[in-house]
Amino acid sequence: MITDIIKNKLIEIVGSNYVFQDSETLTEYGKDHTEDFAFPPSILVKPASTEEISKVMKMAFEYQIPVVPIGARTGLSGGILAIHKGIGLSLERLSSIEKIDEQNLQVITQPGVITEVLQQAVAEKGLFYPVDPSSKGSCFIGGNVSENAGGARAVKYGVTKDYVLNLEVVLPNGSIIWTGANTLKNATGYNLTQLMVGSEGTLGIVTKIVLKLIPLSQQNVLMLVPFFDMNQAAEAVAQIFKTGIIPSALEFMERDAIDWTMKFTDVPNLNLKEGIQAHLLIEVDGNYADVLMLEAEKILQVVEQYEIDEVLFADTTDQKNALWKLRRNVAEAVKQNTVYKEEDTVVPRFELPNLLKGIKEIGAKYGFKSICYGHAGDGNLHVNIVKLDMTEENWKTQVPKGIKEIFELTKSLNGTISGEHGIGYVQKEYLPIVFNETELGLMFQIKKVFDPKNIMNPGKIFPSSYQY
Repeated sequence: MITDIIKNKLIEIVGSNYVFQDSETLTEYGKDHTEDFAFPPSILVKPASTEEISKVMKMAFEYQIPVVPIGARTGLSGGILAIHKGIGLSLERLSSIEKIDEQNLQVITQPGVITEVLQQAVAEKGLFYPVDPSSKGSCFIGGNVSENAGGARAVKYGVTKDYVLNLEVVLPNGSIIWTGANTLKNATGYNLTQLMVGSEGTLGIVTKIVLKLIPLSQQNVLMLVPFFDMNQAAEAVAQIFKTGIIPSALEFMERDAIDWTMKFTDVPNLNLKEGIQAHLLIEVDGNYADVLMLEAEKILQVVEQYEIDEVLFADTTDQKNALWKLRRNVAEAVKQNTVYKEEDTVVPRFELPNLLKGIKEIGAKYGFKSICYGHAGDGNLHVNIVKLDMTEENWKTQVPKGIKEIFELTKSLNGTISGEHGIGYVQKEYLPIVFNETELGLMFQIKKVFDPKNIMNPGKIFPSSYQY
């Protein structure tokens, strides 16, 4: 219950203009991009500083009120859903880039900065923050830290955890800590920084982030390769790496993903030939055009061993942007077309053909259609299971069985059930597929150490059987 006493305390902390209880606002902040779920908080606050967040958490800890950190609401695992009501804590007002350190190649940022805004700001200084989620134009950097976001360029440059040096965190009891140091090396005690990255708001609230940067590459080559057989497209991925080349991006899109995106969003029409089943979008980057062309030629020699159509090289910036827009809009196109469930599987890249083949076989077994795309270069395949004309009964009973088998297949291929979307609300019951009781127990004990009253984003990550 959010009593008048609690509401007035929140108003004292953040101001009356930043406390909301109207149903329209609560509904808006009770949804992300996870299917059609909506779990509004009981009350929403929008603090403007670490100190205000600390005061909110001290009050919530005293009264044992659940608190859900809310970012840009672009998540795909239900991480911001207030399934136990309580306080929704939006981080949108913490939206400043505090310092770009050109001498040490670092940036200090607040969590409410949009990822692409951060990338553009450091690019103006000749620097590069490579983590590149499809939602970079709208997602917050704080959400990227909470989910350990990856994206298209993770194959060469790594994911969020590879760039986080230090974090300011407000703990569930209101204490403020720094987790590490602003150094490239740190072998001083337990690595609390990496523990916070990917913890999905269950251990504390990140209020400042120190990120490593790298010099900005000056040139790139982008090619789109059409395959008549999607399994061959998946096979080609591992073969490309055997040449010794590490692409800056290597994306897989099956035919339906491209067709739906061209139909439902404003992207160029590729006029695909009959029989084309999938595409690989491949990018190499660097500073020397002749080196990049040699790398592109090696990649071309690999893909020409398979049944492919004419390879499209993007010659201009506009063409490159158009191809990337096509790739980044796939999820939105699926969402516009039908009810869907998106799974986020990842396997060692050589197992990608086996994963893709198995997903299609499982879909046939349970009567559902899937549309697959994703970051093939690091073995990360997004599986969109679409409802189309399935009956409501089959959607509710058969699809969960199929998802479980897809995850079991993924585990058998030495993979895991989330590469970058997190576990959150929708995947938590599947976690025992990849972790045994001892492993889950250790994680749960860590949660209890940080959050002894279970107020920090409760009901996420851990299966329902794990109770305080």
